[in-house]
Amino acid sequence: MVFHFRCFSIEENEYKTRTQTKSTSTGTFHTACSDLNRSVSVPNFHTKTSQVSNSADKSSNLRVFTVAELKTATKNFCGSSKIGEGGFGRVYKGVVKSLESPFHEIPVAVKYADGLLQGHKEWLTEINFLGKVKHPNLVKLVGYCEEEGELGTKLFLVYEYMPNRSLRDHLSSRSKAPMPWTMRLKVAHDAASGLTYLHEDMNFQIILRDFKSSNILLDDQLNAKLSDFGVARLGPEEGLTHISTNFAGTREYAAPEYLAVGHLTSKSDVWSYGVFLYELITGRRPLDRKRPQEEQKLLEWVLPYLDSEKFMLIVDPRLEGKYSLKSAQKLSFIANLCLSKDPKSRPKMSVVLEMVSKLIKVPSQATTPTLPLVPEESMKVYLDPIQRKKIHDDTKHEGEIGSVVRPPRTRSLKLLKSCFK
Repeated sequence: MVFHFRCFSIEENEYKTRTQTKSTSTGTFHTACSDLNRSVSVPNFHTKTSQVSNSADKSSNLRVFTVAELKTATKNFCGSSKIGEGGFGRVYKGVVKSLESPFHEIPVAVKYADGLLQGHKEWLTEINFLGKVKHPNLVKLVGYCEEEGELGTKLFLVYEYMPNRSLRDHLSSRSKAPMPWTMRLKVAHDAASGLTYLHEDMNFQIILRDFKSSNILLDDQLNAKLSDFGVARLGPEEGLTHISTNFAGTREYAAPEYLAVGHLTSKSDVWSYGVFLYELITGRRPLDRKRPQEEQKLLEWVLPYLDSEKFMLIVDPRLEGKYSLKSAQKLSFIANLCLSKDPKSRPKMSVVLEMVSKLIKVPSQATTPTLPLVPEESMKVYLDPIQRKKIHDDTKHEGEIGSVVRPPRTRSLKLLKSCFK
């Protein structure tokens, strides 16, 4: 069954960045203790954002870099140091000196923004959020750099380096070998752990808003970490059910109510997680225009195979049967629950994490499987747009309309939990 919805503009107009001299509503984020005289003005995304910013100045250890330091770290941003490029800007691999031990070098990833308005907004958002949160399944922000010049403002973010690149890279056909099934389950566990922390484990809630496989990175121990907080938002204030906002993120992963009417909640991330689980199971992208018409949209394609003896036909063929069919089916059940059309019917991420945890005994570092190297150029963000049509919806309003396949049939939470006993 197909339902239709009205689309929102991608244009992001909800942010208002002002200096303190112009507005007292803007929070100020103080950075590393090595340079407390400098500060970064943080946009007032939401009335709760100032609470995050004000508390961040007491707990953040972000370093303030100079452009000269980053040029040295990346060999003057040479082509051989470039490891990726996305909507925000280019990413370079580099090494910086440790503050604790000047003879010790730390590998980092340096993201170079374009300095335009949208890039500046995302730069500020990353600092505001990643400067505050800390969790083993979130990429660590090491520091930042902002420098005015004749050609405009230069903006940089410096992250811990993730040598095993993104999950999308390893699910790609360009990867030399498929990601093992046990490793896929571990990634599902780590990603759920990171989202649970953002949604439920702090005195404020962060909605990632762009959760997808290309934003899940793997460190040297193959731990999965969530990255890219450029369009993240604070959750609704107490007493409110959602945030009304224009769309930002990646449409292929976006919840239908968020695309249709701009209602954003933590359950929007839960939907995205459900799409991601089917990526793990099938090895396919949510939208792949290179495939036959009937196989281009992942959620449409898998639907006929669920709850049938043909389920194994949707499992990534590159696994060559080296997986547990039972665990794949259970992971599908969890995905279906996350893909409930009604946001209120989707579970909280802590419930999802509990279910995934029962599927997997997280392997120790000693037994973690190794992964093949993936091409450097495959780090680019996947932003294939969804085809849209203009038709009338059921309420007879005319406008730009898109169509999303109704998600796979879900089971009740009670029945689903019984699968894991």
